[in-house]
Amino acid sequence: MQRNQKRRIGEEKKMNTKITELLGIRYPIIQGGLAYLAYSKLASAVSNAGGLGQITAMSLETPELLKEEIKKTKEMTPYPFGVNFAIGQHGRPNEHMVEAALEEGVPVISMTGGNPAGLFRLLEGVSVKKLVLVASARQAVKAEQLGADAVMAVGQEGGGHIGRDDVGTMVLIPQVVDAVSIPVIASGGIGDGRGLMAALALGAEGIEMGTRFIATKECEHAHSSYKEALVKGHEMDTAVIKRSLGAPGRAVANSWTQFILSREEDGAGYEALKDLISGERNKSYIYEGKADEGFGWAGQVMGRIQDVPSVKELIGRMIGETVEIRKRWAEDRLKK
Repeated sequence: MQRNQKRRIGEEKKMNTKITELLGIRYPIIQGGLAYLAYSKLASAVSNAGGLGQITAMSLETPELLKEEIKKTKEMTPYPFGVNFAIGQHGRPNEHMVEAALEEGVPVISMTGGNPAGLFRLLEGVSVKKLVLVASARQAVKAEQLGADAVMAVGQEGGGHIGRDDVGTMVLIPQVVDAVSIPVIASGGIGDGRGLMAALALGAEGIEMGTRFIATKECEHAHSSYKEALVKGHEMDTAVIKRSLGAPGRAVANSWTQFILSREEDGAGYEALKDLISGERNKSYIYEGKADEGFGWAGQVMGRIQDVPSVKELIGRMIGETVEIRKRWAEDRLKK
């Protein structure tokens, strides 16, 4: 029995899916872009642990700083990693930042938070793998038509910017899987091995996690009070802000998000809200822990977060959970 158990664990040294094959990684686990948080230490830790780490490009001020961060990551991991571009509502990617990533030879570029058409034009004829975050089957079809190698479909449980339709991950993933021929990566509400196995059962080829990776030791830029809020909070301790602007995003519920929501209820437009929802306000909370002056993105999965492990511990735990689930399924079949 022990020999069989060891064999099963050995088999999990790599989980073969279309995403692991596409990206050249051991496990189908992708770290989210995480604005102002996803830098070399976190990205390299995720890649070293068998997933795909990512650097957040648009949180860096210049192409030179992006190049430096990419070089640091290469020094810390021999494995593939990606660079995430948060496009924004206006859909105008920074050409110089994209060029910097390509010059450094990054193997994967992901696109989130806007229309990716402009970024695809910059990537024409480039062999880099292209991942696009979507929140609907319609967006997924469009991404495939543009040339995406895979789509990351985020349900309304997710942290950060989510879709306008309030469709949950459980319903969204099979809808997207049925709509496209490229691999689908599930995102939103996933933070453990059970979530990974559920995503695979829904037809996804892998998962993306954002909130769960914030609550890790290697996410060193995240303030301790931010991580503490993720550990102590429940699934109901989030708030969706910016809905009135057509760009809803889920964050840790605090006094600042309540203030934003009250202004939205009063009919405040973008000009009145722009300071309240700015990157500087985001950094006030996630870097300095100032809950009365800023906000931090987080998904409902915070209700499932109970500790702050290393990335290696987290991914190892998740893979161990998948082994146990498969073992239980196999035993149940034998009983029948």
